[in-house]
Amino acid sequence: MGFAAFAFYLFAITAVVAGGLVVLSRNPVHSVLWLILAFFSSAGLFVLLGAEFVAMLLVIVYVGAVAVLFLFVVMMLDVDFVELRGELSQYAPIGFLIGLVILLQLGFAFGAWEVTELAQAQRDAVTPALDQAQNTVALGQLIYTKYIFLFQAAGLVLFVAMVGAIVLTLRHREDIKRQDILAQIYRDPAASIEMKDVKPGQGI
Repeated sequence: MGFAAFAFYLFAITAVVAGGLVVLSRNPVHSVLWLILAFFSSAGLFVLLGAEFVAMLLVIVYVGAVAVLFLFVVMMLDVDFVELRGELSQYAPIGFLIGLVILLQLGFAFGAWEVTELAQAQRDAVTPALDQAQNTVALGQLIYTKYIFLFQAAGLVLFVAMVGAIVLTLRHREDIKRQDILAQIYRDPAASIEMKDVKPGQGI
C-alpha cells in the first residue's frame, strides 16, 4: 500500500467516524469539535484529488468561520439540552422511518451501480490537464464560463432565501417595541423637555 492509498483510507475513515460522532455525541461542544475534524479530513481528501484550492476554501470558510460560529453559539447560549432531547425523543420513530427509507434508496442506487471503462476518461474531460492550466484557473473557467447560468441561478436561490429570512425576522408584531430612527432624529427638544420648578422641601 502506497502513501497515497494510506492517506486516503486514513482521511476517509476519520471523516466517516467524525461524522457519526457529530450525531451521536451527547455534548454539543464535542459535536462541533468532531465536525471540525470531519471538515479537516474532507479537506485532506480534496488535497489527494489535486483540488487544493477547494481544500483551502473548506478549511478557511467552514472550519475558520462556520464551525467556530457554531462553537461560540453553543458555548454562549444557555440551552437545556436534556429537555431538548426529551422533546426530540417523541419524534424518534418518524426519524427511524425516514432513515430506513434513505437506506433503502441508497441500497437501490448502489445495487444498480455499474462502473464502465469510460468513467475515468469522462471525469478527466471536465477540466483541462494540470500542465495546461492550474486547478484554480480551471475551476474559474468552469464556474464563470461553462456553468455561469447555473452558478447565477444558485446565487439567486440563496439571495431569495436570505431575503425571505430577513422578511420573516422583521415582521411587525404588536408585543415588540421597535426603534424609530426618523422619530428620534427629528425630535424637538422644546416638545420633549419640560422644566419643573421644584420648591424647597417638596418632591417632584
